[in-house]
Amino acid sequence: MKFDDLDKKLRIYETYQDRQVLPGMYMVARIDGRNFTKLTKEKHPFQAPFDERFRDMMVETVKHLMCCGFNIIYGFTESDEISLLFHLHENTFGRKTRKLISILAGEASAKFSSMLGDVAAFDCRISELPNSLLVEDYFRWRNEDAHRNALNAHCYWNLRRDGHNKNEATKRIEGFSVSMKNELLHTYGINFNDLPHWQKRGIGIYWENVKSTGINPLSNETVEVTRRQLTADMELPMGDAYNRYIAELIQKYEIL
Repeated sequence: MKFDDLDKKLRIYETYQDRQVLPGMYMVARIDGRNFTKLTKEKHPFQAPFDERFRDMMVETVKHLMCCGFNIIYGFTESDEISLLFHLHENTFGRKTRKLISILAGEASAKFSSMLGDVAAFDCRISELPNSLLVEDYFRWRNEDAHRNALNAHCYWNLRRDGHNKNEATKRIEGFSVSMKNELLHTYGINFNDLPHWQKRGIGIYWENVKSTGINPLSNETVEVTRRQLTADMELPMGDAYNRYIAELIQKYEIL
């Protein structure tokens, strides 16, 4: 059998389940750390519940993903997860989900592993959203999840430091309302509202144009240049204000 015939015959088995995201659909990728509790609390004991070194590694991983060949207009990270919003008209690899998923998971794993000095793995999934309002709600969902996780984490780790084991600390806060959890933190001298915003709301990463001065190598004259760079926002709003934040970002890029 000739190679061309063999290739045609077997390529079907490799590609018959290929899916493509329809044009006009917004794509959001969510990338999650695999077994990161063990990796970051036991094997590499970062400070609990939040560690600035781990935070910075996640931000750098987001920035890497936003520069790895896709047109990604916004990134968000909280805990060990990342969400990425593609430009509405992004068409790399024909919008094939298997390509998007495998490349983003691989790039995230490689980047984080290189910074950690150990093997770290991420998985990936793609949300296909038919309108911008759902995109707003998606990021609000992750923003509010960050708030819930932060409250639980501070309660849990303060109980652990107070001598409770894993099961005791978990059971102690099961069924607690938000106000009860806040009261628990008050007994440890912590006002949840005073904690850093990045812990409670996550971190947003977006592109912005920055002006700077440089030297023209031909004329040796000083010139003003505009360059595109990624900026991390550690003071994200919440609720309806965050919906508006995402809406404005989408509107900015839809006209480009």
